[in-house]
Amino acid sequence: MIGKRRNREIGNLGETIACNFLKSKGFSILERNYWRKWGELDVVARGTSKEVHFIEVKTVSHETKADLDREVTRLSARSDGSWRPEEQVHQFKLHQIHKAVETWLAEHNFMGDWQIDVVAVRLVPREKYASVKYIENITV
Repeated sequence: MIGKRRNREIGNLGETIACNFLKSKGFSILERNYWRKWGELDVVARGTSKEVHFIEVKTVSHETKADLDREVTRLSARSDGSWRPEEQVHQFKLHQIHKAVETWLAEHNFMGDWQIDVVAVRLVPREKYASVKYIENITV
């Protein structure tokens, strides 16, 4: 139970960091944690061009910034598909996101432009440090 609670805390912190990042880029946060039994949307935001962005947030935590730096260096030196937070947005997850997006669009009678994005957060809670990678329009 402690592990699940810790993961949820890290996930919530990652979502807060992602929202702050998005706001700094001019986004308006419309909703967080939109949930239906068939899928969840971590963040729903309006972009500067008024399009709606459905944002999946993936967070990984490290004990120290030195650990994070070593991991980033190791991953950039390898080409074997080593795990990165954004790699957890796989086909099944995308399917769930699409179902939730369709529901959100219908509930809000939204007929404008929209896209699905990913925000990958790497953080070191103890040192109050985070890095953010924003990946736009992950599906066509």
